[in-house]
Amino acid sequence: MSLDKRYINRDVSWLSFNYRVLQEAKDKNVPLLERLKFLAIYSSNLEEFFKVRMAYYRNLMRLGKKTRHAIDRTPKDVVKELRSIVNKQQQEFSEIFKQQIKPQLEKRGIFLKTQIQLNKEQTHFIEDYFQKNMVPFVQPILLVKQSIRPFLANAALYLGVTLIENNKNKENYAVVKIPSEYLSRFIELPSSKKNQHELIMLDDIVRHNISLLFPGYKIKNSYSIKLTRDAQMYIDDEFSGDLLKKIKNQLAKRNQGATTRFVYDRDMSKELLNFLKDVFKLNKEDLFPEGRYHNNFDFFKFPSYGKNGLKDRKLPAFPKKELDKKSVLKQILKKDYLLHYPYHTYEHTIRFFEEAAEDPFVTEIKIIQYRVAKVSRIMDALIRAAKAGKKVTAFVEVKARFDEDANIRWANSLKAAGVNVLYSFPGLKVHSKLSLVIREENEKKQLFCYLSTGNFHESTAKLYSDTGLLTTDERITKEVVKVFNFLETFKKPEDGLKHLLVGQINLRASLESFIDFEIANAKAGKRAHIILKMNSIEDPQMIEKLYEASQAGVKIEMLIRGLCRLIPQKKGLSENITVYSIIDRYLEHARIFYFYHDGKEQMYLSSADFMRRNLSYRIETSFPILDQALLKEMKDFLYIQLNDNIKARIIEEQHKNEYRVDNNDIPVRSQLEIYHYLKRKENKL
Repeated sequence: MSLDKRYINRDVSWLSFNYRVLQEAKDKNVPLLERLKFLAIYSSNLEEFFKVRMAYYRNLMRLGKKTRHAIDRTPKDVVKELRSIVNKQQQEFSEIFKQQIKPQLEKRGIFLKTQIQLNKEQTHFIEDYFQKNMVPFVQPILLVKQSIRPFLANAALYLGVTLIENNKNKENYAVVKIPSEYLSRFIELPSSKKNQHELIMLDDIVRHNISLLFPGYKIKNSYSIKLTRDAQMYIDDEFSGDLLKKIKNQLAKRNQGATTRFVYDRDMSKELLNFLKDVFKLNKEDLFPEGRYHNNFDFFKFPSYGKNGLKDRKLPAFPKKELDKKSVLKQILKKDYLLHYPYHTYEHTIRFFEEAAEDPFVTEIKIIQYRVAKVSRIMDALIRAAKAGKKVTAFVEVKARFDEDANIRWANSLKAAGVNVLYSFPGLKVHSKLSLVIREENEKKQLFCYLSTGNFHESTAKLYSDTGLLTTDERITKEVVKVFNFLETFKKPEDGLKHLLVGQINLRASLESFIDFEIANAKAGKRAHIILKMNSIEDPQMIEKLYEASQAGVKIEMLIRGLCRLIPQKKGLSENITVYSIIDRYLEHARIFYFYHDGKEQMYLSSADFMRRNLSYRIETSFPILDQALLKEMKDFLYIQLNDNIKARIIEEQHKNEYRVDNNDIPVRSQLEIYHYLKRKENKL
């Protein structure tokens, strides 16, 4: 069977995932402002896709026709397919906003107006607003084909304008920058009606006032445009010279990359589009029509006005009673604890670090930071600990995409406080989520660890579904010490690892060994079962191993949020594999691996997806759940999600994204079920 019959193209699959996000925006059961939020998520996701993945294909195209993609398709063919999918989705995006969400907002007293819909008072208001707030920021540029072409800032908003000089019939063209980076995108208008809110977008205020920017010209029309640039980091050689300096140099160039898409209002005149295409040296592959407005991720900031029923009912994070208002360090001496976010409060994790910083008997703290909150009590605790004379080591991954600059700033702050800061390895990323606290009292050394599927990030802990383990179990803590020694010396532990699965040491081989064990049992007529939950599966080697397991009779159930190159339920290949994807109010981020293992069940939580980059080019960590009560809790967690028949979509080769529905079953919306399941457990204590 040829490769293109065994695997789904990764980027086609990713666009299918982003369509599942768009499905939430058109789901009438989702509260109205949450639907608007999903439009914002869809747009934000797509923006990154063009900065990274489409940039990858465009670079392949520049290398020449002989370059082939991994499934023997030319980059041009792949780009053509991706363009077609995106254009179709964008059309649906516009319809969802204009025909569904906007009318529903109006029924609830929230009106988003254009400049031609304003009354006299509102017109005067936007003219005054423009003069007082916008004139210093708008940048009008008259375009001439033969002149030096102006530079369009990456992902900035502009208007393309057609002008006619007074007393002449000749058309002229211009661009005007919309200063959305300085001002709110949504401006509230004066309204005479009680309990009614009227808004206008910044774009339309500029549209109304364009004539002030071009005296002597008549404005014929104006349409929104945006250019997205390649945001990849291109470091020629990571193995020589100062890697940190090279990253800083690349960050300075990121917003100057090659064009990956030029977005324009699909109603734009052909004359203006062709002129802009010539001026900015664009080709057909660059052009992507959208609606009247771009950068729709700004809908994240759409005002709610406190109206009831327009947002999800709040599910307040709750504490674990055994950790609440007690010493976290003392409590985990008694037993292991699993923390599930955003259901549990993140306060326990923060206090783990704050207690370690304040405890006079704690001598050392170690942590891996991949993404860090802008305001971080965890980082503040590390700084206090270092200033108090404790030995603090932080491995900061400065190649974390789009967080490089923030991580460098935090690394500088940590270093200034006396923290021993370690940086990226050449050719590798460190993606493990580990921390270690060493406490010494009465000549006795005690190790405390917190291991997680997600970053030590206070903000995303409220939005991402992740799980962390607090433990003093020596089977784990002693191996965490080995992992940190590996990071500090890059020497693999001589006696290996028995419990942790770590990238560059034993992760891939161990996972394959677990699958092989299930294959052997299935062939012997024994029960064989695998459950895998992760963000993405792309690695061909792991996919082939799962195909082999399916063909041997192993039952394989998968929960994949994002891209999935594996083809489930294909005759002769994967009949025993089912894949579901859950998109709901929280971002599913935890990676969980379960193997029946002849009744001696093995459960691992992990930082790693089944992607080549994770399994071959990163230092990842998967950690076992050794406590049987906690293992049962994680099994319950998985089965609740596998029984979701509200928010689960069926993943299959045709990308239909059909909802998993069984009319004979009790409705199960897994994120709500997990919230109440965990809360009931706390109430029983």
